[in-house]
Amino acid sequence: MPEAFKNWFSRALIAGMGDHFARVWPAFDRKGFVSAAPSGLEKLELKERSTQITAAMVTFLPDDFEESAAIILASLAPVAGVNIGNTKFNPDGLDGWAVMPMSDFVGIYGRKHFDLAMGLQKEMTKRSSSEFGIRYLILEDPERAIATMAKWTGDPDHHVRRLVSEGSRPRLPWGMRLPVFVTDPSPLLPLLEALKDDESEYVRRSVANNLNDIAKDHPDVVADVARKWLRKADKNRQKLVKHACRTLIKQGHKKTLSALGFGPPKIELEQFNIKTPTVKFGEPLLFELSLASTSKKAQPLIIDYAIHHQKANGSTTPKVFKWKTITLDKQASHAAARKHPLRKITTRAYYPGTHRVEILINGVSFGGGEFELVM
Repeated sequence: MPEAFKNWFSRALIAGMGDHFARVWPAFDRKGFVSAAPSGLEKLELKERSTQITAAMVTFLPDDFEESAAIILASLAPVAGVNIGNTKFNPDGLDGWAVMPMSDFVGIYGRKHFDLAMGLQKEMTKRSSSEFGIRYLILEDPERAIATMAKWTGDPDHHVRRLVSEGSRPRLPWGMRLPVFVTDPSPLLPLLEALKDDESEYVRRSVANNLNDIAKDHPDVVADVARKWLRKADKNRQKLVKHACRTLIKQGHKKTLSALGFGPPKIELEQFNIKTPTVKFGEPLLFELSLASTSKKAQPLIIDYAIHHQKANGSTTPKVFKWKTITLDKQASHAAARKHPLRKITTRAYYPGTHRVEILINGVSFGGGEFELVM
């Protein structure tokens, strides 16, 4: 079984942070820091561990932010040879997951030293990612933060360029929401425009994730961006746009589907059959379909399905799952079968009772059928 993410913040990592703070600032109380930062560590989750390390930094680093910033900067590992995902001690300096609590420290306590704090976030992100800590500075002064990050879109380091799109995501998982951009994402669009053809897939994927965040509140905005970006788009940009629109595709957002070239489907669902009308929990649901084109020309089709899961109160809630994308020739038929797992996962609670499968083609419902889940 993979190691739990929270264990990235280990006592060994904290001890390494103490070693490097003491290396660059001999007055640092390493013993006190290494005692305070991991207090009750085993009972804490990942973000709680990071927050506790940040609190210990507040206690044991100088009260003067400029002094603390100099210590943090000097403690960082050289960029050459950095291990971005490092969870262990690097004798050359701090990198990897040690950056997360340091980034929060700089974001929270550096807001009155804006330029210094932003510059330090830029340096730290080269050793890991400052996507969480920089959000405090964005909230402090959105216009100034956007202006600074606009300059970073041309930075030679792809980690810095990624920070522009990832740090400004309106709804970054694990991170604070940025209400200013949830309400009005327009200041983000020039940044994303500048990065849409970045040479790094790492950056392009972040651009797509930012747009997917925007799509949750402003679907038409993202549909318009998709249509614009798909003009004379190469394969990399096409991939970016499709990933950016994944939520809207699942929702069957018509403007987005149209931008992607998927019009109203001209088909008939000839047959739909649930092969396992009763499913024991832990075993798969099996179903199949056949459809026929009624179009006079070939048409691209996105075939998805929704499972309407039974809830504890007896109501149901749908979850859309990707299935396949095909091009169906005129007057042609297509048959397909699906095996859908129904097993224990951490993101969903299952309840026994009647569930429903719904077939969605280019966002349009073509009906479905019911099955009983037995626990």
